[in-house]
Amino acid sequence: MTPFDSAAARLRSGLAVVGLLLVACKSAPAPRPETDSTTADAGTVAVAASSMPDPAVKPASPVPARPLATTTPMQVVKLATPRPIVSLRLAFRAGSIDDPPGKEGLTALTTRLLVEGGTKTYSSAQLLDVLYPLAGEIDASTDKELSVISGRVHKDKLDAFLKVFTEVLLDPRFDEKELERLKTAALNSIKNRLRSENDEALGKVTLDALLYAGHPYGHYVGGTVKGLTSITMADVKAHWKNVMTQDRLIIGLAGPVDVKLENAVKAAAKKLPEKGVAAVTLPPAPGPLGQTLIVKKDTASTAGSFGFTYSLRRGDPDFFAVALALSYLGEHRQMHGVLFTELREKRGLNYGTYAYAEHFEQEGWSSISRVNIPRSTQESTLWLRPVEPQNAMFATRGAVHYLSELLKAPPPADKLDTARGFLIGYTRIWEQTDPRRLGWLIDDLLYGTPGHLEKYRAALAKLTPEEVQAAAARHLDVANLNFVFVTKDAEGLAQAVKARMPSPITYPSPKAPDVLETDKVIAEVPLPTPSTQVRVIDAATVMEQ
Repeated sequence: MTPFDSAAARLRSGLAVVGLLLVACKSAPAPRPETDSTTADAGTVAVAASSMPDPAVKPASPVPARPLATTTPMQVVKLATPRPIVSLRLAFRAGSIDDPPGKEGLTALTTRLLVEGGTKTYSSAQLLDVLYPLAGEIDASTDKELSVISGRVHKDKLDAFLKVFTEVLLDPRFDEKELERLKTAALNSIKNRLRSENDEALGKVTLDALLYAGHPYGHYVGGTVKGLTSITMADVKAHWKNVMTQDRLIIGLAGPVDVKLENAVKAAAKKLPEKGVAAVTLPPAPGPLGQTLIVKKDTASTAGSFGFTYSLRRGDPDFFAVALALSYLGEHRQMHGVLFTELREKRGLNYGTYAYAEHFEQEGWSSISRVNIPRSTQESTLWLRPVEPQNAMFATRGAVHYLSELLKAPPPADKLDTARGFLIGYTRIWEQTDPRRLGWLIDDLLYGTPGHLEKYRAALAKLTPEEVQAAAARHLDVANLNFVFVTKDAEGLAQAVKARMPSPITYPSPKAPDVLETDKVIAEVPLPTPSTQVRVIDAATVMEQ
């Protein structure tokens, strides 16, 4: 939270965005030639027989959790730089996995109340007033396994800032009115933003619920309607003492760091409880395969999130190669990827199409991922944006087709070199500020991957097309994809998925012959979802309880 935060920014604070998402903006479809029901719009097709075999139901393939590295109580991570700005990053190994059953959202709400709800000395408004002349920032974030309270200030104002920062951590006001305000904001982020305004996030949250059903990762970090509604101030106070403890704390310091600063922060942290409740032991992720879940919502778009959980993560021998493969396929919000070129540039289907080797959440309005969202279990996903409803089946098949092509043969050397060169430079942007560099050091500690980005750049320089394709084929499998859609005509889309008929496309303007020839192949790409694994739910039920 900075002194310049607005109410709108507060309402946005609980909502994160990641997954393969396919969003369609409303526009008039191009005229189509007379045809039979096999080429009708994907959302309304009615077909009596299938033209493609219905795949067999694949049993779930659970993915064991791989615990993050053990840390010592109040372990210090330091990044000394010549810059005059001091950055603090207190990372508690507590996240939404620590939400008690029936109190989903408690960790995020507790963390937010600490930084926004005032202290014993300052009300919420007064806290902003005291930070303003210091040009100081205090903020917080929560993810599945980590909650971070961060601060920044010029070194000349450090002593005054530390007094305020320490009080935020140790002496929160616990104002009932502030709790109700933040609960209302969190509930609105689910009811009004997630369910009503943000089809992309709704798809991503629903995919999490599908991939991690019955698992501590399964609910939205911001909570559920029932969970948030049930939270009391007594719950918040108890949770603060249970998870904001010395044994769960990693202290990150960056800038003109010295012994005095380190001792001051550690002295403050020693006033936290030494231990709280036992850390959550994560079970295997359930590992569903080939399932389709369609969320019915009154919307002009058709949105989707697709992906699967897998055992690969940072530090594994194949991670760099798979990350390069998926960046080549579709780096987030960049134009050189295969999916971007084929689906947007050549066919005009969408705004952009991207692919990810690990969980991705965009940092603010940038194009880079947040730091400090470590996961003991990871997922691989794709993201397609916006697609008109009548093209939804074709676009989905297009994404599956180009992923399949990547797994069959090494990518062209010149195109892989483009992705390689981009990443070697782009990874520098990932660590361009002290807070982000400090965040990467904490992530490296938790994953056991010291110097991760330097090693990534070194690997990028050496990986061959054959090595990239082979690693991708070892870890990625189209048959493992799960599909989530958000659409108005949920029943019609479900019928189209079950019918397994081709989904040819028409364009409002001429396309190159090679594009049209490939379209014939894409239109008949089978989706790996058995008809018995297609379900429809109402948007109003998502994150209700």
